[in-house]
Parts: sequence; structure tokens; C-alpha cells
Amino acid sequence: MKRVALVPALLALTAATAAYASEGGMGRPITGLQASSYAGLIPPTPGWIWATAYAYYDGKIGASRQVPLTGGGTSLGLEGQFQLLSFTALYIWKTKPSSWNYASMVTLPFANGHLSVDARIGRFSGSVRDSNTGLFDMAFAPVIASHHFSETRHISLALYVYAPTGEYKEGQLANLTLHNWTYSPTVGYTQLFQSGSLEWSTTTAVDLYTKDYATDYQNGAVFRIDSLLIKRLPSGWGIGAVGGWIKQIEDDTGPTADALNGFKGRSVALGPTATYLKKWEGGQVEFSFRWLHEFDVKNRLKGNPAMLTASLSL
Repeated sequence: MKRVALVPALLALTAATAAYASEGGMGRPITGLQASSYAGLIPPTPGWIWATAYAYYDGKIGASRQVPLTGGGTSLGLEGQFQLLSFTALYIWKTKPSSWNYASMVTLPFANGHLSVDARIGRFSGSVRDSNTGLFDMAFAPVIASHHFSETRHISLALYVYAPTGEYKEGQLANLTLHNWTYSPTVGYTQLFQSGSLEWSTTTAVDLYTKDYATDYQNGAVFRIDSLLIKRLPSGWGIGAVGGWIKQIEDDTGPTADALNGFKGRSVALGPTATYLKKWEGGQVEFSFRWLHEFDVKNRLKGNPAMLTASLSL
């Protein structure tokens, strides 16, 4: 099996600026940013893959809707601008030839967020704005297992874990953390066509949150599917489409969530993507860019997320 420019599913997953979850109008994921090239495939060649991602998101919820805030309380409407720069290290284990391969990974993310509300219920009223920059919630996957049904069909299984490592202050509007642990059992699938030049990859996961005891807020479980289709050309360029669907399958709970009837959210997004792959003896690098438009959005920020990623294999 040839070595591929693997961009692990978690790289895209953590590129979603999730500092402002259901408690804040957004879940761990941003719609469509979790779709990952070769999501089901870990190549058999052992060694390190290094990757970085930059994500930008500008979204808002209208003032006609109350939004629970991560720092406590609620707002009438919310507008946010988020940037996330993440660095991922993935190590492919050395194994005997078989239909299974394994890897482990860790992601170190840094975030910048600007939030504003027209009216906040609680100790503040009127227009409130806040911004913050720093370490965001780290993520890791102890084991990613990939099974190869054939040269063209692959599946991966993993449990991604998010730790509340970002800064949190009660009452602060722009907190750089979800302030809970999140566990995401994830299945990735990759199907290759046309001698490997046409790729379809899909990632399916459920995000399970622990309770935020500072605000007595429990985010409900979120189901998501992200998918991409890419045609790679002999020149090294690739073009395609990417999409995502997020559906909260449980109500949020707690005094604030109960007052908002569970605050269940959903979102759909579609958009184009482009890649460029450069190979040399002993290594390769792949760049990828995507832009999406969100629609059919309820109880979440609505905007147009964009992401640039680069992965280096040596």
C-alpha cells in the first residue's frame, strides 16, 4: 500500500473552534470542518506525520433568541469571530504485515476569539464585547485502529478525548475552553476509485460531554457526519466538495438549559475544497483548503467556516 498524505480526522476535528459550545451557541464541531482526507486509512509505513491547521469562523445568532453562555448566564443574540491554529503530531506504529494498522496522536491548539452580545441577562445589560487569545482545549487519541478491506476500502476506529486545558473565568464572555471533558467515539471510512485518484472519505462521530459544574450546564450528545469527495490530478492539484451535518440528539440540561427548552441545535453545510500534493524522495507535503456555507441552522451560530491545513510525512 502506498504512503499517503494522511491528514488525521482529529486534525480537522480540533480545527473546529469549539470554545463556545451548545453552552455558547456552538458544539465541539463546526459544520463540515471535521471531514478529513483518508479518514479511514492509516498507512502501514511507521513514523511521524506532522500537521497544522488554521480555521476561521464568523457566525451569529439573531437577537430574537436567548443563548446560554460558557461563563454563565444568557444573552439575547450572539456574534462571534473565531480563529484557531492547531499543531498535530501523529505516530504510526510499527507492526507486522496485516490488514490492521495503528496510530496515536495529540493536538495542541491555540485560539483567538471575539464575542459580542446586544443584551445580556444577569449582571450585565446593553452591549457587551470581549476577546481572548491563548491555549485552547488539547485533544488526543491513544489508539487509532485502521482496517484495510482492500487496496481501495479502509475503515478507522478511534476515541478522541478533549481536555479542558484552556483558560476559564466565571462571568467572562470569551472563555478559551468548553470547561468540560468531551469524548468522541469516531468511525472513518475511505473509498478510492479510478486507481486511487478519486477519493471519498466520511467521518461519523458522537460527541459526549461531561457536566460544566461551574455553570451547572450539561451539553447533550451531538451526532455528526462529515464527508468529502476529491479528484486528484497528475499535476498534484485536487478539487472536490465537502459537507457536514450536525444534529444534537439529546437536550441540554440544567437550570439555564431547561428554561430554554433544552436548546437542541442542528446545522448543515456544503462547500468546495482544493488540495495540492508535493512529493520527494523520502517524504511529501499536502496542503488543503475548504470553504463552507451553513444553512438549516437552529440554536447554533450560523456562518461560513473556512480552513487551511498542511500535513508533512517524512
